[in-house]
Amino acid sequence: MAGAGTSPREKRSTAARLKAALSSSSSGGGGGGSGGPGAEESEASAELQALLERVLSPAPGGVGGGVGVVGEAVSEALAWCRCLLAGGEPWDGFVQAVRAYDPATLCGLVWTANFVAYRCRTCGISPCMSLCAECFHQGEHAGHDYNMFRSQAGGACDCGDGNVMREAGFCKRHRIKSSSEVPSVPKDLLIMSELVLPQFIFCLIQYLREGYTEPVLDLPSEKDIQKILKVLQMLEPHISFLEDLTKMGGAMRSVLTQVLTNQQFYKDLSSGGGENACAKKSRLGAGENACAKKSHEKYLIALKGSGLTFPEEKLASGGQEQGAAASTSAVQGCAGATPASGQGDSSDEEDQDGTQGVGKRKRVKLSTTTKDQSIMDVLKHKCFLEELLFWTIKYEFPQKMVTFLLNMLPDQDYKIAFTKTFVQHYAFIMKTLKKSHESDTMSNRIVHISVQLFSNEELARQVTEECQLLDIMVTVLLYMMESCLIKSELQDEENSLHVVVNCGEALLKNNTYWPLVSDFINILSHQSVAKKFLEDHRLLVMWMNFVSFFQGMNLNKRELNEHVEFESQTYYAAFAAELEACAQPMWGLLSHCKVRETQEYTRNVVKYCLEALQDWFDAINFVDEPTPNQVTFHLPLHRYYAMFLSKAVKCQEVDLDSLLPDQEMLMKLMVHPLQIQASLSEIHSNMWVRNGLQIKGQAMTYVQSHFCNSMIDPDIYLLQVCASRLDPDYFISSVFERFKVVDLLTMASQHQNTVLDAEHERSMLEGALTFLVILLSLRLHLGMTDDEILRAEMVAQLCMNDRTHSSLLDLIPENPNPKSGIVPGSLSFESMLSAVADFKAPVFEPGGSMQQGMYTPKAEVWDKEFDPVMVILRTVYRRDVQSAMDRYTAFLKQSGKFHGNPWPPYKKRTHLHPSYKGLLRLLHCKTLHIVLFTLLYKILMDHQNLSEHVLCMVLYLIELGLENSSEQESEEEDSVGGQERCHDSWFPGNNLVSNMRHFINYVRVRVPETAPEVKREPPASTSADGFSASQNSGTAQVFSLVAERRKKFQEIINRNTSEASQAVRPKTSMKWSAPGTTPQLTNAILEVKESILSLLVKLHHKLSGKQNSYYPPWLDDMEPLIPQENPKYFHGDGMTAVERILLKAALQSRLNKHIIEEICRKVTPPVPPKKISPAEKKTLDKEERRQKARERQQKLLAEFASRQKSFMETAMDVESPEADIAMEITTSEQHVPEAMYDCVICGQSGPSTEERPAGLVVLLQASSVLGQCRNSTEPKKLPTSEKEQIYARDTCAAVYEERLATLQKFFKDSSCLQSVSIGWEGGVYVQTCGHTLHIDCHKSYMESLRNDQVLQGFSVDKGEFTCPLCRQFANSVLPCYPGTNMERSLWPCHSNKNMQDLIKEVEELQEQLGTFPVSISSETNLSKEMESVMKDIKSTTQKKYTDYSKTPGSPDNDFLFMYSVARTNLELELVHRGGNLCQGGASTAGKRSCLHQLFHVLAMHMRLYSIDSAYNPWKKLTQLMEDKNLQMCSEDQPEVPVLYRDVLSLLLIQILTMPQPLHKEHFACIIKVLFTLLYIQALVALSVKGSTDDRTTWMNSGASKKNMSNAKTSHEALLSHVISEFSKGKVYDQEETEDPAMDSNSAWCPHSIETYLQQFCLPFLRITSLLQHHLFGGELPSCQEEEEFAVLANCLGLLPSSFQASHQFSSASCLDWPVPAFDIISQWCSELVSFAEQHPKEVKILSLQESKWDLPRLLQLPENYNTIFQYYHRKSCSVCTKVPKDPAVCLVCGTFVCLKGLCCKQQSYCECVLHSQNCGAGTGIFLLINASVIIIIRGHRFCLWGSVYLDAHGEEDRDLRRGKPLYICKERYKVLEQQWISHTFDHINKRWGPHYNGL
Repeated sequence: MAGAGTSPREKRSTAARLKAALSSSSSGGGGGGSGGPGAEESEASAELQALLERVLSPAPGGVGGGVGVVGEAVSEALAWCRCLLAGGEPWDGFVQAVRAYDPATLCGLVWTANFVAYRCRTCGISPCMSLCAECFHQGEHAGHDYNMFRSQAGGACDCGDGNVMREAGFCKRHRIKSSSEVPSVPKDLLIMSELVLPQFIFCLIQYLREGYTEPVLDLPSEKDIQKILKVLQMLEPHISFLEDLTKMGGAMRSVLTQVLTNQQFYKDLSSGGGENACAKKSRLGAGENACAKKSHEKYLIALKGSGLTFPEEKLASGGQEQGAAASTSAVQGCAGATPASGQGDSSDEEDQDGTQGVGKRKRVKLSTTTKDQSIMDVLKHKCFLEELLFWTIKYEFPQKMVTFLLNMLPDQDYKIAFTKTFVQHYAFIMKTLKKSHESDTMSNRIVHISVQLFSNEELARQVTEECQLLDIMVTVLLYMMESCLIKSELQDEENSLHVVVNCGEALLKNNTYWPLVSDFINILSHQSVAKKFLEDHRLLVMWMNFVSFFQGMNLNKRELNEHVEFESQTYYAAFAAELEACAQPMWGLLSHCKVRETQEYTRNVVKYCLEALQDWFDAINFVDEPTPNQVTFHLPLHRYYAMFLSKAVKCQEVDLDSLLPDQEMLMKLMVHPLQIQASLSEIHSNMWVRNGLQIKGQAMTYVQSHFCNSMIDPDIYLLQVCASRLDPDYFISSVFERFKVVDLLTMASQHQNTVLDAEHERSMLEGALTFLVILLSLRLHLGMTDDEILRAEMVAQLCMNDRTHSSLLDLIPENPNPKSGIVPGSLSFESMLSAVADFKAPVFEPGGSMQQGMYTPKAEVWDKEFDPVMVILRTVYRRDVQSAMDRYTAFLKQSGKFHGNPWPPYKKRTHLHPSYKGLLRLLHCKTLHIVLFTLLYKILMDHQNLSEHVLCMVLYLIELGLENSSEQESEEEDSVGGQERCHDSWFPGNNLVSNMRHFINYVRVRVPETAPEVKREPPASTSADGFSASQNSGTAQVFSLVAERRKKFQEIINRNTSEASQAVRPKTSMKWSAPGTTPQLTNAILEVKESILSLLVKLHHKLSGKQNSYYPPWLDDMEPLIPQENPKYFHGDGMTAVERILLKAALQSRLNKHIIEEICRKVTPPVPPKKISPAEKKTLDKEERRQKARERQQKLLAEFASRQKSFMETAMDVESPEADIAMEITTSEQHVPEAMYDCVICGQSGPSTEERPAGLVVLLQASSVLGQCRNSTEPKKLPTSEKEQIYARDTCAAVYEERLATLQKFFKDSSCLQSVSIGWEGGVYVQTCGHTLHIDCHKSYMESLRNDQVLQGFSVDKGEFTCPLCRQFANSVLPCYPGTNMERSLWPCHSNKNMQDLIKEVEELQEQLGTFPVSISSETNLSKEMESVMKDIKSTTQKKYTDYSKTPGSPDNDFLFMYSVARTNLELELVHRGGNLCQGGASTAGKRSCLHQLFHVLAMHMRLYSIDSAYNPWKKLTQLMEDKNLQMCSEDQPEVPVLYRDVLSLLLIQILTMPQPLHKEHFACIIKVLFTLLYIQALVALSVKGSTDDRTTWMNSGASKKNMSNAKTSHEALLSHVISEFSKGKVYDQEETEDPAMDSNSAWCPHSIETYLQQFCLPFLRITSLLQHHLFGGELPSCQEEEEFAVLANCLGLLPSSFQASHQFSSASCLDWPVPAFDIISQWCSELVSFAEQHPKEVKILSLQESKWDLPRLLQLPENYNTIFQYYHRKSCSVCTKVPKDPAVCLVCGTFVCLKGLCCKQQSYCECVLHSQNCGAGTGIFLLINASVIIIIRGHRFCLWGSVYLDAHGEEDRDLRRGKPLYICKERYKVLEQQWISHTFDHINKRWGPHYNGL
């Protein structure tokens, strides 16, 4: 038989032979004949078995074996398996063959974390549905609600699965295929697989068994972890092999399924030992058997170690812990069951008996479940799949295994088997998860699996029925939480029996419970499963039990003495736990209780919820008063109860009373939610400040949008229900007592509050009233429809601030299913949004900050729907309420509706559901009326601690009462019910309408003895004023809220349980008054004589500050009394509110109307000017002062803004030349002899001198923008497919570099370096903000910056600073040359000297090169500064951009660099002007241009280099040389021919090397001479461009004109001369071989020749005009594009004076030859002719100079971001060939780079930084593929610029968190490009940080 190390060929033949033997038997043998074939078959299969056992058995020494050896054995084994499976065929062929039988209707692609997938809500049935990118793009989802997301835990593609998504969304590949299309699999194709795979999988399991050792303690040590990793690494090839098999398609998957689920295979192979083994002894060697046995033992040990048992074994050994009697066995094996089990209980040890108690209670609780034992402890493995999953869990879900198990899911049989197995192991998973050292990773992997299984409703239902899935889940969750319970300290600390989870435990802190809860929520989303849950009473009891663990967790106790030392952050865990473990399952259940038929379910939940609540009240020993200074925000049981009540009434038409408990229970229910509301107010009043910031955090989280509808909304609803069913007086008094403001509600001007400090009274009173207003006017659960709720929420959010679409989605509380994104109600989110808001498109502010698209409320929303109550309820920060009011005020001012300071408007409420009508009784109860009366009186009398807010709320409550008065009371009612029995009653009845007019004459108050009231004498008569005798109040009244409340409470309790022993109840509620501090109170009688109506009228007078300001409007015309809405009263301040209320009161009853008229008739005596105590004055004035301060601030800000604006326009403007014209020096100043400079540091003004030079603040930056110009107007696109690539050959930088290299090849180096300009890449651009300072001042400024410890955004050591005046970024100072700014005007432009004289003068000036102006040669401060700035300029750019000479460090290099700096700045200015000078006007930079100063600095340095007069190009241009001179260049390398020299470079060299200041006539002369050269260069290029025929034509036509008088200014004559000169040599040779790009086919007419020549010369004219403008001042004329040439030529003085615009203009007419034209042309041409002798090819290339460059542009980006994302996010980097974690692409050149990638780091520079230096000389613009943002690198700093891709709502999506489709925003991209071209990144973007070369 073949040995182990066989060659591939032998393997193949063995495999083929075995396959033949095995398959022939199956086909030929027929029905089990005992003959030949059968025997042959068994022999073959025996041989195969033996072979496999030998090849596959784990290497000797198991895992311990050397890795190398093992590795070889493994690859050998896999090679054998491949051969055997394929039956000797080639493997690839076999794979193809199997794939052919794949009926792939499901995609099932499995991915791991961080994979990019899609979710389409339009197509999804389950909210967890997801698609891989390929299926998504192949499907049709245009216009759907989809998003792209990065998978957190991993997932699988659902395409083709009709249970999870709608078929319409399937992609083209997975549209359901019928099975008929797929041929059935031939038997012999997979026969080998069926035999080989069981052995292979068993081998894998043996490896897993071998490798595992149970950790000694519960926590695995580092060594154990390493060992596990090693095993997994070794198994990698095995699992990959299995994964490859699953990818072969359905046919192979079904074989695998069979192998994995077949119980017989498992029994035969794995049980090791036993009779099966004996039967096979013949085949197995004894050693191998022992090995198998050993592995089986290891397996049993592992099972035991997991606290699991084998059922049979359990009977034998009596359980793994002795004496596991049935009673205790319920808890056995659960972590933390008894202290003895080594884990102990989590409470403290010394509290031993307490621990026992808690433990016992737990046991009692859990004994209600019957199947616990089996659920938690028993595992029996019957097939490979089950054991594989067991090991997968043991090894903590290795990614490879998970992927393999999931890859099998498209097989239906497997899916069911695997789901059952998973459920069977559920408890074990939980135990492993709790112990796991990396619970996060493990959680993700668990969910990765479970979400695939449980999202499928059919499957979930089946498992629920067959495997008790719900039982298992609930039990497992209960067990899990059991391990971290502690005793609750709520209420009765000593005797409490309630246990809660401890939020500090890792289990909660790290959200370890998340995967289990998430699965539970997932299965509850299926109706069939949820119904089973809601029907099963036992489950509901268990679940309520689970929820009660969270009831009252994270208890806060108010610190009264010192600040808490350590602020615990456990509240995050608590809120997350309540939301995820309690609220989300609740929403899941609620979503199935929508219709009448489901009433039963709601009743069940409510029933068990109330039972659990009753248990809870008993457990915490609750009687009737909450313990003071304690609050917990977590009452999930209350909230379950509330939400199911609400649902029952709203959707199921249940009678509310049938679900409500008795009154006593309602009283208990209201206590804790009310305690939370009061605590919120206390927290905002800073009463909890000693508890640290975290308590504020809790108060905010409680109302925050993700929590509010599961926390505050149900609480308020529950309070509304209690209020509607309890006695209203009792409820109102409870509220004021809970808010601790009872003592404040007295008529006396002074009072003593025993429970509250005076400084907190005001805000607590505001809190109490605001709470009542919310309670009475909120209708969220009291009858609003879903649409109305959505609208109200939306309006509230929009009123606070304009919102982006995504923040609005986020801020609106999401209803039930948190993942669905579908808003309930008929209207969608979008249509509602468009109904209430207007979209403001994204805008740019001039500063460059970018706004996103925002929604802002429509005017009618402000007008009719602004609801302050809703806003108050939903604000997390108090400032948002103010913001909403400010916006409302602004709206009223703008629309002219109201100009003062408005009060919050009163908004009409939607109708109340009939079940809750009782709520309105609160508004019509005496207690409330007394409170309102008292407060109105106190406000009128200016008592302490009352604010406008209090008044506002009081009026709001009165108005609510008027709006909801029950019945129009009859007029007689009063006279009858005059005297009421109750002696302490202030008011006759309960109806507010009648109580409003009831006069109260005297009140007995209890006041401190010091109070002013005590001094008064009691009045003689106590009778009423005779107004209306019926309203006589006999005795003065005393009203104590507390007494009233006690009385009611006792009554209700007695009524309920008359036999309840009264002894238990504490008699007094005063436990918390501070003992001994109560001052002596004494009684005093106070004369009041007011009714609510009269108080209101007086208040109106007080608010208006005028006597008798109120006049009843109905006296003049009856109109207002007709009940209708009067828009006049909608908006306004307090006076409007009072008027509105009085009007409503009058409308409701005639009596009220008369009384109001009466009150107004009695002229009120003038209110005496009060002596206000300082403290009161302070509070009163505060508001006014604030208002004034606000107005002052507004004014200042406006003034400041206008100043800033004007400053910005002058100094910062980037783009509008017009604004700058004014900044130019006007002609009137021409007599100023010297320029004056203002120093922005010392403020002095003066000239710049040699000794104390002034300088311009400048920013020097290296720039490669010019190098990006291209010669085609076709924009470059960012490549988004493999086909498109970008080549940088056609950029300006590349062209010039090539030209220089070619010249250097053939000509003398020093001459080459003066024939071109550099700086296209890495040129230095100098810009200034226009401010000047003394250089010595600047030095001290830098010194102070250096000592300043504040972190700046720039590095002072590199010389960076910000301009002291405008804060613009800068890094150097450019010295100003002393002397005038006015040399420009001193020289008349058109001189009378003739050309020859001027040429001579220029030459002489150049000869003086060596001699400098005296001052500069001596070392003055100025020259030192000029040198240092030159150093700065040099060091700004990298060495490679300054060094072009062949001999490094030669002076020619510096010379070239210096004049190129001038060129760079001129060229860039031209670019900023749009590439031409048609605009004219002053320089864009007006005052900001520093070219003039820069020229002086450059000129001073250039003159240090003398040009050898023999080489001076000036002579070559202006003199004819004798022949012998021409031959002078006999050296090896000649000079560059004049015709190859760059004319602009020559111009700059000439000007910079002449003594400054330059005379204008000399300047003009230089230009004229250079223009002749340029023109001939144009003709040369033209002649080379033309074809042979063209040349012949031109030569002949021009020859005739040569003799005419104007021959030297006619281009035909000149061109003909050039051609004839060149024809003497080889210049035109090799013509025909040239490429056709030479326009040979286009015909040249005279007009096109003229255009060509003008285009060729224009760049020169433009730059020269700019230069002239900077040196000599003067305007640049503006013109049309077609006349630009003529205008500029005229401006430069090139046009002959005789020129008239009338006749046809020709460019040649500008020529002014210094020497005979044809001679000098011949001289220039001869240089080329001699050069052509050696190098005919280069002659032409060098002659064709590219002159027309398009403006620099960034790459063009595709419309849709997805195009970029799909191509780049998986693209591998060309350097390291890996797929980068953070890919980025350069927007200038399209290079793909790794951001922060260490893989591509070179000499400590990461790739992006390196690229920014190479591509942009230090400036890089990168698009981060995974974040859609653009990042700018500038030198050593970087900033996030923002995104140029916005979604449909004009919003960025940074980091693609939302994953919505993004589209290019052209305007933003334009701005980015503009900032790049104008080099203003540093000024406009503010948030810079250092990148330390790490990007």
